[in-house]
Amino acid sequence: MRPRDLGFLLAFTTAWLPAGGLELARLGLPLDLAAWFPVVFIFGVVPWIDAACGLDTHNPADVDDGHRLEDSRYFRALTALVVPVWLGLLGWCAWQFAQQPFGPAGQLGWLVSTGVIGGVLAINPAHELIHKSTRWEPLLGGVLLTSVGYPGFKVEHVRGHHLHVATPEDSSSARLDESVYAFVPRALWRNVRNAWRLEAQRLRARGHSPWSARNEMVRWYALWLLFMAAFAATGGVRALGFFLLQGVIAAATLEVINYVEHYGLERREVAPGRYERVTHHHSWNAPQRYTNWLLFNLQRHSDHHAVARRRYQALRHHDDSPQLPAGYATMFVLALAPPLWRKVMNPRALACRH
Repeated sequence: MRPRDLGFLLAFTTAWLPAGGLELARLGLPLDLAAWFPVVFIFGVVPWIDAACGLDTHNPADVDDGHRLEDSRYFRALTALVVPVWLGLLGWCAWQFAQQPFGPAGQLGWLVSTGVIGGVLAINPAHELIHKSTRWEPLLGGVLLTSVGYPGFKVEHVRGHHLHVATPEDSSSARLDESVYAFVPRALWRNVRNAWRLEAQRLRARGHSPWSARNEMVRWYALWLLFMAAFAATGGVRALGFFLLQGVIAAATLEVINYVEHYGLERREVAPGRYERVTHHHSWNAPQRYTNWLLFNLQRHSDHHAVARRRYQALRHHDDSPQLPAGYATMFVLALAPPLWRKVMNPRALACRH
């Protein structure tokens, strides 16, 4: 194992941010301000750490090096370890939400902080896990997605998004000039709807009813109801509301990142309804070393779409992929200001078109 591979342990540092906020409150920071500490750190501090850590454009030295990385148990253990860490953190955050004397601003801050961390620490590793061919990794990914109320992502992302990326048929590819505020609600609704449709089509083709335990969506939403019951039983209506709302925020965080990853890029239509093959030219790439450690190399998204089953530790950087001008934390904030976003990104997106 190379020393740089230890950097992926930093992915777990986001789990400590809520406790860090409460520690700041103990030291004298007003509690309602301290509740926002994770959000401030992720979107205000991470870009500066990115600048300090520089860029990582290193790729596996050769085919054997790539196979060695793919086969390493260390990297698989990290994504599996996320499951107990995240579920423990989610339960702890719900308990703190019920116990701490937050005012309205603090309640909102704690919800947003937990939801954003859910997008980082739950959905992002789940995205890695659901693409894998082992039996247990997609199951763990499904558990993580269900814990934020977005299990349809497991179905639609693999069978829908990766097929239709950078085309008008894709729910998770933002169009040129489309604002993030128009994109996110559309993506949330269409992704859930498409997941149900894809499962129904799969089961009908095999002669089964969609409304049965054979339907993956039915099973995951049954687990979601169990999560709801557990939070309601242990923390009452307040904990249940917290569980539901943090999931909405986590899913919205994911879709903002989808907006960043695919904004304005298009695949050429080679025949009516048929598009050129997906390559590393059809997603945005970002080589910021620190954020790639935090996100299990998610910013090497161009290569992920070119080779979807390639494990995060073996993903390649491509100099000729569309390049974001900054890491995801910076681009997330920029996306929230559509005029600035268009000024920065529209010329880049147009330059990437054939």
